[in-house]
Amino acid sequence: MYQIRTYTLRTAEALQQYATVHWPRHVASMPAFGVTVHGFWTDHQAGAHRLIALLSFREGTHPAEFTTAYVASPELAADMRGFDVSDIVDVEELLLDPVAGSPLA
Repeated sequence: MYQIRTYTLRTAEALQQYATVHWPRHVASMPAFGVTVHGFWTDHQAGAHRLIALLSFREGTHPAEFTTAYVASPELAADMRGFDVSDIVDVEELLLDPVAGSPLA
């Protein structure tokens, strides 16, 4: 199962810090929780302040359970050290099932 997560940040500066410092840390910490980060991008639209990430879940890893465990983990606390989490103003999650023939299926 795949998931697109879209994070909306308060400012361009917060987005820049989140995208260049903190998300690269998530790439290293999430696999221990059964999640692979396939990529993350910033929204091209000027003024959008959004980061979009594509994740996949190892067989048996439930997205909601992952989120609960990861949010409470020392790994996430370490990943986010130095970032004001109140600068994340919205998070949207979209679960995806690959279709036969898709390169990521």
